[in-house]
Amino acid sequence: MNRELMLQNLKNTDQWDILVIGGGATGLGAAVDAATRGFKTLLVEQADFAKGTSSRSTKLVHGGVRYLAQGDVSLVFEALHERGLLMQNAPHLVRNQAFIIPAYEWWEGPFYNIGMKVYDLMAGKLDIGPSQKIDKKETLRAIPNLDQHGLLGGVIYYDGQFDDSRLAVNLAQTAADNGAVVLNYVKVVGLHKDADGLLDGALLHDLETDERISVKARTIINATGIFSDQVRQMDDPQAPKTVVPSQGVHLILNKTFLQGNSAIMIPHTSDGRVLFAVPWHNKVIVGTTDTPVNEVTLEPRPLKEEIDFLLNTSAQYLKKDPRPEDVLSIFAGLRPLAAPAGDAQSTKDISRRHQISVSLSGLITITGGKWTTYRKMAQEVIDKAIIVGGLEEKDCTTRHLPIHGYLKNTDFNAPLYYYGADRPLIEETVLVKDKRFKERLHPRLPYLKGEVVWAVHHEMARTVEDVLARRTRALFLDAKASMDMADTVAKIMADELGRSRKWVKRQIEDYKKLAQGYLLKK
Repeated sequence: MNRELMLQNLKNTDQWDILVIGGGATGLGAAVDAATRGFKTLLVEQADFAKGTSSRSTKLVHGGVRYLAQGDVSLVFEALHERGLLMQNAPHLVRNQAFIIPAYEWWEGPFYNIGMKVYDLMAGKLDIGPSQKIDKKETLRAIPNLDQHGLLGGVIYYDGQFDDSRLAVNLAQTAADNGAVVLNYVKVVGLHKDADGLLDGALLHDLETDERISVKARTIINATGIFSDQVRQMDDPQAPKTVVPSQGVHLILNKTFLQGNSAIMIPHTSDGRVLFAVPWHNKVIVGTTDTPVNEVTLEPRPLKEEIDFLLNTSAQYLKKDPRPEDVLSIFAGLRPLAAPAGDAQSTKDISRRHQISVSLSGLITITGGKWTTYRKMAQEVIDKAIIVGGLEEKDCTTRHLPIHGYLKNTDFNAPLYYYGADRPLIEETVLVKDKRFKERLHPRLPYLKGEVVWAVHHEMARTVEDVLARRTRALFLDAKASMDMADTVAKIMADELGRSRKWVKRQIEDYKKLAQGYLLKK
């Protein structure tokens, strides 16, 4: 993906069939769906792809055990089906992960075993492994440092795990591969209407060049997640709020806290949520919380009570209690939950099902949903766009569409595995070019200098944050180490992008200030 070429294509196109606002999971999925149906598709994102909620998930591709307990059977059916398709379409990023539900009461083993058998049955032909009840010895073999006090056994089941922002980058590339124009750091600052009051375009602001660009579009999709209401009010200042923001916090620990390859799933915590401790990129991700918030921001911050909850709850199940000084990084994301028709008691009671609405002027807004069901959400919103925009009827083709980087039988222990089919290209065109590019950016993390070059030229990385937070996952895995990497990354990017020393200095300062928010203050 080349940003300059994308901008040129943007300016040379008289009218778009579909304009997608928002470069998270939902927007990128919609762009892929629209482009693969042959529509002239433009996607713009005010920050970087997956900058917000879509890079801050629990990294699970799952049906949702909690939704089954809540009785939302149809959502679980849909999510399990989509889980299977995503594992088939992006095998370089989505893997089969074993989860253990530890049992400390006599009734827990049989109870959870029955529930997980139902979960297996609902997956049908796309089931990825049978659940089963296991004894104490087998449970400890799977998770050696699980708290043994009172442990009776457990239940093992299987779900999917992935890297969210890497998938987002690959979706942007897939859309571009199919003719879409996708641009980060381009913000919609106004919507245009015709004489009849129907939307027919938008005013864009390129935040890099400070240029304003007007575009024509037959259909506009608002897929901006937590910012959906802001776009709706740009269309209609009287539009009521439709999004209930809920904050989810995760913390990262060293792999020593979760020995073995299995994850832990705690089905019922003190606040009624599910808690996970999952191996991820040779670290452990622990989460999540569900806290109502009023302020919507691209950089939400965890609350003290959320941090305490995660540390205290995980300590109940791990032999070694995690302390604040053990936390390598902590991050928060805001879920754009679709406001329920009735009065939900709390955000955890609000369905994760998505909703699609159309304003009187034709603005299509999609809210809610989850990463696992992004493809189905995209299919439904493009079906709606065809009707609203009077576009030619064309069938969805994404059900079995290989996502950019598709590579069967991926070795998830291999260096650079997350690039999939692009890995040989990186090795040939970047790592061979300069021996220095084979050097690690930091001894505690696996990322190479050459990955910065690749991110700039092929993945539209524009800032140090883009590279350290989303092209690599350094910020999320070890915030302090990522701060140490910032100087080197900025200098490499400046060489590749032709930036000044002043740009380098500002990028380093901005990044280190941002990364401070991912460190748990002692």
